[in-house]
Amino acid sequence: MNTTKQTAVTEGDQYMNTNRQTAIKENKMKVTAPKIIRWAGLSAIAAGLIFAGIQPIHPPDVLASVNTNLWAILTSLKMLMSIFGLLGIAGLYARQVEETGWLGLAGYLLLTVFYAVQMCYSFAEVFILPLLTTVAPKFVESSLAIGSGAVAEMNLGAFASMYAVLTLLYLLGLLLFGIAMFRARILPRAAAVLLALSGPLALIMVTLLPHQLERLAAMPMGIALAWLGYSLLTERRKKGVERLPDMSNPQLQQSAAK
Repeated sequence: MNTTKQTAVTEGDQYMNTNRQTAIKENKMKVTAPKIIRWAGLSAIAAGLIFAGIQPIHPPDVLASVNTNLWAILTSLKMLMSIFGLLGIAGLYARQVEETGWLGLAGYLLLTVFYAVQMCYSFAEVFILPLLTTVAPKFVESSLAIGSGAVAEMNLGAFASMYAVLTLLYLLGLLLFGIAMFRARILPRAAAVLLALSGPLALIMVTLLPHQLERLAAMPMGIALAWLGYSLLTERRKKGVERLPDMSNPQLQQSAAK
């Protein structure tokens, strides 16, 4: 009788262990909303660090810089930053979609359009402008003048106008999205304040500093975005952990043996 009972308990243990291993494998393979938001947090961290990191070492916006290795590397990072920014902003908004309301939606849409259009400009900086430095140097210099604020020799039409609109989307999107997150009280409010103020702060620094130094005005935004991404990542990890039952519990073993 005891042998039969021990056999039943052993079989029950094996059954529970098999189920536990299957549950762990399925949990690792399953794509869930918390996992997606965690990846969005990583994307926000990457976008923020790239945006803040490239500013102090960015080469001057002049024709001689376009064919350098540093230009190729940094403009490629800017393109990646736009992709990571799209994913990161989407995750930040998804985590607070109900709490941020219409203000958060407006900020999210503005920043989404900004990153999408910015990615196109970065693509041109990486793959198009270097090919035109010898055949159309005036076009390249005029394109660079758009970002530096210098007087362009050529009239680039909608290309220059869209860049001005892009700047407006960036400033207004940061302000609205930062205020919405501050009011939502989910992620750190200090990071939300820094994000909201990074736009006005950039305007002040642009008026006071030369162009090469005014790039530093973009660093607060990058720091704020990385901060929010880290908070999103760690916050979802703490809440997203699912505990499996302790299979060493004698009561569970007895239940399995019945």
